[in-house]
Amino acid sequence: MMRQYLGIKAQYPDMLVFYRMGDFYELFHDDAEKAARLLGITLTKRGSSNGEPIRMAGVPYHAAEQYLAKLAKMGEAVAICEQVGDPAKSKGPVERQVTRILTPGTLTDAALLDDTRDNLLLAIARGDGVLGLARISLASGRFVLSEIAPGLLAQELERISPAEVIYADDDAHPALEAVKCSKKRLAPWQFDLDSAMQGLTKQFNTYDLDGFGCADMSAAIMAAGALLDYVKHTQRTSLPHIQGLLVEQGNQFIQLDAATRRNLEIDQTLRGEAAPTLYSLLNTTVTAMGARLLRNWLHHPLQHQPDIQARLQAVARLQPQYEALRPVLRNVGDIERITARIALKTARPRDLSGLRDSLRQLPILQQTIMADDSALLQSLQHELEVPQAALELLLAAVQDEPAAVLREGGVIADGFDAELDELRNIQANCGEFLLKFEAQERERSGINNLKVEYNSVHGFYIEVSRAQSEHVPAEYRRRQTLKNVERYITPELKTFEDKVLSANERALAREKILFETVLEELQPALAVLQRNAGAVAQLDVLATFTERAEVLKYVSPQFSCEPGLSIEEGRHPVVEQLTQPFIANSVSLSPYRQLLLITGPNMGGKSTYMRQTALIVLLAHCGCFVPAKSARIGPIDRIFTRIGASDDLAGGRSTFMVEMTETANILHNATEQSLVLLDEIGRGTSTFDGLSLAWAVARQLLEKNRSYTLFATHYFELTRISDEFKHAVNVHLDAVEHGNGIVFLHNVEDGPASQSYGLQVAQLAGIPRSVVNAARRKLVQLEQSQVAQQATAWQGDMFIAAEVEPEAVMHPAVAELEVVDPDELTPRQALDVLYKLKKLL
Repeated sequence: MMRQYLGIKAQYPDMLVFYRMGDFYELFHDDAEKAARLLGITLTKRGSSNGEPIRMAGVPYHAAEQYLAKLAKMGEAVAICEQVGDPAKSKGPVERQVTRILTPGTLTDAALLDDTRDNLLLAIARGDGVLGLARISLASGRFVLSEIAPGLLAQELERISPAEVIYADDDAHPALEAVKCSKKRLAPWQFDLDSAMQGLTKQFNTYDLDGFGCADMSAAIMAAGALLDYVKHTQRTSLPHIQGLLVEQGNQFIQLDAATRRNLEIDQTLRGEAAPTLYSLLNTTVTAMGARLLRNWLHHPLQHQPDIQARLQAVARLQPQYEALRPVLRNVGDIERITARIALKTARPRDLSGLRDSLRQLPILQQTIMADDSALLQSLQHELEVPQAALELLLAAVQDEPAAVLREGGVIADGFDAELDELRNIQANCGEFLLKFEAQERERSGINNLKVEYNSVHGFYIEVSRAQSEHVPAEYRRRQTLKNVERYITPELKTFEDKVLSANERALAREKILFETVLEELQPALAVLQRNAGAVAQLDVLATFTERAEVLKYVSPQFSCEPGLSIEEGRHPVVEQLTQPFIANSVSLSPYRQLLLITGPNMGGKSTYMRQTALIVLLAHCGCFVPAKSARIGPIDRIFTRIGASDDLAGGRSTFMVEMTETANILHNATEQSLVLLDEIGRGTSTFDGLSLAWAVARQLLEKNRSYTLFATHYFELTRISDEFKHAVNVHLDAVEHGNGIVFLHNVEDGPASQSYGLQVAQLAGIPRSVVNAARRKLVQLEQSQVAQQATAWQGDMFIAAEVEPEAVMHPAVAELEVVDPDELTPRQALDVLYKLKKLL
């Protein structure tokens, strides 16, 4: 047996081999030690190999899924080795084969997947000056190609968020180092272009790939060929649900770089949590397919305005009917993933009953949708057309409530197969036959206490007391002798016993054959089922957008061909749910009002104001209503954000280096149609360095990029940039002092802020009063020192050099008195202040 195991293990050296032995999957040697550590299972020893005990660990086969799910989350690959031979006919170990391979990117089992997230496998191939990307969701069959510039790989990895990446062994991709997913290196020959073309055309049964629009995408085709080959290797079966390629163009979606996706907290907070985020707020979908599609739409805002308008029109049209739709949608199962499991022949009985029950809901959905003036809803109505042959097969073949697993029986419906019905009838009528047989034998033998019984050791038998044993008929054969009774068997009872005991086994075998036949007969319907799944998912997301618009008071955005952006009384969709009341603010950007320089106190709402603008634009391009009184949006191609401070210590980059890298990306790639959000540029270095950089960045955005820019800063000197550039405008977040504290008004007003209120915010944060008071004194000294320096050296800030009369300089004793609060001083402290003032004079 160990010889057999080692032969199989040699073929999968980099995977854990789950080797089936009876009711357990066993692991041996290093696999056992690793599995014991990762899964927390017992490591034992048995027998020996080369004089060393064989380490082993195992898990029950019926509970294997929970362990496989845990390994998948850890990024481990597992080869499942099953018994494929007949133990009764085997000489030596039963024949075993690896029947499937589980890797993080090729999971399809419901227990191993997150219902709300696509599980994507990504392949990368290097071409002439481009990277070819191919990704697939094996659980849906969606196969997507694209080509990008090598420098955009980090952005694409953040967008796609793959569970596993495969690439050539001789190809290095630095962007992969920061990605937390499983990575698999393949031999370079597996990315051969000719082999890829041959494999893909064979899969899709086409002469070439011209019909998919990717004929000239050599790098993407190489990636797709390697990907398809890898999936076939892991699944050990054909892939009939993968029926075509989708080509993704760079201008199809609003471009969001990796930093922007993180900063906008689309589906993950900056701390890595699932809520509160835009996705957690909007996700009131009622199907798993809808939840996954919603996440996809939020990460892929559309650029093409007619497609956006179609979604918005559908959302508006669903207002009177979404409440009737959602209960019906709630009864629809995960058709998309069930279809994939049918294609891979890994579907379970309840997958089929779930598919049957889901298909019965589709006509109700069709009737509920009123799509008179919505082309998108009309299209969805058509795509909800039920594959009647598949539904009729499922209705006839599958029990109303089938068993969870096939091995338990009770899956195929009564009346579907005559042979199975006969076998079940034998089992069901067993008791009736025995009662009839017992009465017949009592009458024939004259033994009134004769009993016909059964046990699992001896099977069926006739039991007679020892005293009556001399009266038994001649054809009775003794089966067992006990203290007071004798047990017999007759040829008739033996025949019945053989028939009954084999009926259960034969019924289970017959059900297995019939189940496999049903899966095979469903294959022609796969394409229609995939269309059904896509239609249900879209309808669920559109109904969710309608529900959110009603509940959260969102309005339909208006799109224009004229450049610019105008949002009246916009709100941050997430923050407004956490902060009541939320102060709405407007924003207006145009070719004549390109840059808003935003000043105001920390905690005043500058970052919220900028983020809400970006989120409103993103939601509008997803086809969702937006949190505002009104919104008019011109052409937008990209959204960039540089908000917050973070470092990359593992990558050797300081906070300032990260800030400059992200800013450089914006300056190199932002266009006249880009929306740019910049917060506190230059704060990671010295004051004059930072101020100089902030000024130069703002100037570049105004003169070269000409992007729509929201630029928040604490450098008050920067506000003078509006004097030099007429397309720059100052706005500020309002706040007022109250006593020694501060009240944030969160209103955006025209003009620069009067001060930053940093000391007041520090006091709110809990900085000791003594420290704040000391800071106030130091601030006065610094300010007066600067004024004195300006008076003597004619040295102003970098934007203004004005002469200041010496008489304007405040005496240090007066400055000290201004920050003293007599009510806060003890008598001893008051005396110390008096001595200090005397000394200053």
